[in-house]
Amino acid sequence: MDPVLKVTNLTKVFNGLRAVDGISFEVARGEIVGVLGPNGAGKTTTIAMILGLLTPTAGTIQVLGMSMPQERQRILARVNFSSPYVAMPYNLTVLENLLVFAHLYGVQAPGKKIRELLEIFGLSTHSHQLTGRLSSGEATRLGLVKALLNDPEILFLDEPTASLDPDAAEHVRQTLLRIQQERGMTLVYTSHNMQEVERLSHRIIFLHRGRIIAEGSPAEVLRRFQQESLEQLFLEVARKQ
Repeated sequence: MDPVLKVTNLTKVFNGLRAVDGISFEVARGEIVGVLGPNGAGKTTTIAMILGLLTPTAGTIQVLGMSMPQERQRILARVNFSSPYVAMPYNLTVLENLLVFAHLYGVQAPGKKIRELLEIFGLSTHSHQLTGRLSSGEATRLGLVKALLNDPEILFLDEPTASLDPDAAEHVRQTLLRIQQERGMTLVYTSHNMQEVERLSHRIIFLHRGRIIAEGSPAEVLRRFQQESLEQLFLEVARKQ
């Protein structure tokens, strides 16, 4: 089966600095892949190029069999992205924001879809609240609702539980897992929560200074580096920068 995401020799140079340095990897349909690495490793830059937000210096990107950025509009209709660091307009209500995005995504019966997702993520009572008055955790969950409006085949997540307390984070993890399994959705996400990564990921891609230094299941990567946990491995890599 062809991969839903294929990155080949991807490179991004900023003012002479190779933020991403010739990386190649593939992601299969229905996989959950964690992209790890210290700050500055190239994680966010890589995802930004996959989504067409940045133009690669070199290399190719294939998403769902289509070339990015050449077929960006067709690709974006079938994928989505969420990050707690990307805010929606504060002066619109939760419902108004979601209706705008539903219109942009061409969602059929948007009211029904929005109500279902708000219920799933515990935001039903906030639909008429100004988005700017949400707590950071509520705003994070709203971002996930937005990202699921178009039933994406691939969902890209940047630190999806970073602003959540442990109970809310566990609820979000279980909700995402259930939706992923029901829909056969592919998840590609970044996280600094190594325990979360070990629990959720089928496979991890570990970046360091723009290059892939390890790839495989969490257990395979730990055996290769002779570490007992991803947290220990992460600390060892980060301290050698």
